Amino acid sequence: MIEFCAVPDASEPLYVQGFGGDTSNAIVAAARQEARAGYLTAVGDDAFGDALRAFWRREGIDVTGVRRFSGAFTAAYFVTYDGDGHRFSYLRRGSAASRMDPDDLATDVIDRARILHLSGLSQAISETACDAVFRAIEIARSAGALVSYDTNLRLALWPLERARAIIHQAIRSADIALPSLDDAVKLTGLEEPEAILDHYLSLGPGLVALKMGSQGVYVCDGTDRRRIDPLPVEAIDATGAGDTFDGAFLAEYLRSSDAVAAARYANAAAALSTTRQGAAASIPVRRDVEAFLAKCAEGS
Repeated sequence: MIEFCAVPDASEPLYVQGFGGDTSNAIVAAARQEARAGYLTAVGDDAFGDALRAFWRREGIDVTGVRRFSGAFTAAYFVTYDGDGHRFSYLRRGSAASRMDPDDLATDVIDRARILHLSGLSQAISETACDAVFRAIEIARSAGALVSYDTNLRLALWPLERARAIIHQAIRSADIALPSLDDAVKLTGLEEPEAILDHYLSLGPGLVALKMGSQGVYVCDGTDRRRIDPLPVEAIDATGAGDTFDGAFLAEYLRSSDAVAAARYANAAAALSTTRQGAAASIPVRRDVEAFLAKCAEGS
């Protein structure tokens, strides 16, 4: 999606154009942690679609799986700020991404992947996109890839009962679940992180990382269960922090095969991302995350 982020304290409304979208943020985060990455989506045959494709290429992301739909538009959103934090306004109903269906998937791209990452938001934008996600999971599992899934619940797009049924069905086919605490409370009716972790492990994934924002991360790989404390930062904007966690976690997990180490690393990447405005613009690169972790270790 194209992002328009309000400039705080401007004398009149002023927006800076950037890039966003949950899975786009995640794939950018993975690429900035030096993982090889490719993306599957659709953009419009318009200037914003061109801008997104150029942006992903600059990040080193393979865009072979990015479709371009004539007659459709590229989705956009606006971010404004007030005393309660940030607010979003979306222009995405009928967008190119929402028109994707299972036949639009670049199966050869999925076949080459070690991990396929998806989200509930991708399934919420349309019924055909929902079906495309399930088909992508089938292809990935047949190819021997791991499947990662972020709940990313948006109740403005679908009712809770449907969201719960679809999201949890997808997670039953996933190897890695990356729910946020806010989402999980709504989806499960549970409130305690320990119980939520148990619930998602019971659905089938062998690895669950529960993102708890300012409370840190709770991670379990089936044998080792750790609660990772938040790191001290002067946060100004949490836009895309959970997506940054996803991409950084998956990249580091591929690098180390250590879920706890990956969660610590991703916790730091997400914390750093909150110190800058914007979604993609705030995502740190590996050297900055490593420097931040080293600084935190010195201060402990």
